[in-house]
Amino acid sequence: MATTQVTTTTNGVHSETNGETRTQMTKFWKQHSQNGDVTEMMLDTQAAEISDIEIDEIIKYLPDYEGKDVLELGAGIGRFTSILSKKVKSVVAVDFMDNFVKKNQEVNGHNKNVTFLCKNVLELEFEENSLDLIFSNWLLMYLGDNDIRILIDKMLKWLKPTGRLFFRESCYQQSGNKERSFNPTIYRSPNEYTNLVSSVTNKSKNGKAYGFDLVTSKSVETYIMMKNNHNQICWLMEPAERDSAEYHGYETFQIFLDQKQYSLNGILRYEEIFGRDYISTGGHSTTQEFCGSLGLTKGQKVLDVGCGIGGSAFHMGREFGAEVIGIDLSSNMIGIAIERQREYQIPKVYFEVADATKIQYPEDAFDVIYSRDTILHIKHKDQLFANFYKWLKPGGKVLITDYVCGPHDKHSQEFKDYVAQRGYFLLTVDQYGQELQNAGFTNVKAVDKTDMFVSILQKELQLFDRKKGDFAKKFSVEDFDSIKTGWNDKLRRCGKGDQKWGFFYAEKA
Repeated sequence: MATTQVTTTTNGVHSETNGETRTQMTKFWKQHSQNGDVTEMMLDTQAAEISDIEIDEIIKYLPDYEGKDVLELGAGIGRFTSILSKKVKSVVAVDFMDNFVKKNQEVNGHNKNVTFLCKNVLELEFEENSLDLIFSNWLLMYLGDNDIRILIDKMLKWLKPTGRLFFRESCYQQSGNKERSFNPTIYRSPNEYTNLVSSVTNKSKNGKAYGFDLVTSKSVETYIMMKNNHNQICWLMEPAERDSAEYHGYETFQIFLDQKQYSLNGILRYEEIFGRDYISTGGHSTTQEFCGSLGLTKGQKVLDVGCGIGGSAFHMGREFGAEVIGIDLSSNMIGIAIERQREYQIPKVYFEVADATKIQYPEDAFDVIYSRDTILHIKHKDQLFANFYKWLKPGGKVLITDYVCGPHDKHSQEFKDYVAQRGYFLLTVDQYGQELQNAGFTNVKAVDKTDMFVSILQKELQLFDRKKGDFAKKFSVEDFDSIKTGWNDKLRRCGKGDQKWGFFYAEKA
């Protein structure tokens, strides 16, 4: 594992201290690199059992790297160097510890496309736009926040516009069980990593600002299966042009969701009205109805797009034995979903922070794609539905509910302001159905369910009124009033014909 500097944590801020800490980090890894073996490098007595399975899993998460130029950080003894070197044009394998680098050279030195470096990562220099993939394994957890920002700034320059950054870290707490006399590692939360990496921007030669956008972030399944450990997290990110005006002053849409629209407090408030585990209209009752109509059977694979805090995914796994991947761009949502999954332990239900417009799955991967009140955030629905079609198996089904609108030429100014403030991209029911047909789907059903929506809103308000006292104790009277006002606003918009609720079903022939 490449390392540079230990840091201290004060009030959640990981700040660099003096040069003595660098000495401590060097001392730590010298203790754990004497033999240059996998147990030392992974700091785990089960490393020999875990390593090969983990390698296979991590490699499948990488974008296509065949014939590409790759920088591998935290290369260690070359577990991944061996795999990458078989297909890449070139790979520069970097680590901080000399014993690890020497072991990597022993194993992979015959590959002429590999360059080995024993170096502090902050001292690395590459030409601008020279790399296709930066692969980092257990590195950032040994850097302070400021050092990470410096490194990310460099990475943005080194990567080509089509390049990708993949990194994996141990989050929250120690994962390996190997005894250690002291442990200088920084165990951040996944949100901290995502926000830290996304917050860095720089200007390219064309004068435009660029930063990293999240493609996906997920737990490493090998550690879940073998150690019941959800804290090994990996990320895939891509360079993207920054336009803060597009995201209401926030660097990315993902940050806008987590810090504004779906703050942690906001999610938990919404859960109080939707019901435990749900952040979508009707909560469990509509989930039960819609999932029941899909004819799900044990072992079928489902992609739950905009899964929120996991209610629908848990239901499909628990009641039907489906294998479910739940994705949401809000890391706050996924954080709660993962915590609930630790509690429920439902087999083969997984959650990922992912941008549905950027992530890619294999063709014919899913039997069902399910989405509840989420796609309203996505502008280019045609591209998304084309991907849905590709990802579904022949005979696969898609079921969507979503906010839609009445005829565009009849919207009130109040509704236009609401849509702009929320950053929604709304179609009419017919337009929505047409987009599914254009993507190639058959047996398309596009149904205006606004009457059902209004009935549900009214029932939710009635139940919510009864919970006012308990809710105010958990949150505040102001929070109660805010949610109640929001629900009444929805009812008013529906009454005017501005806002509607649509149900959509389609099949892949």
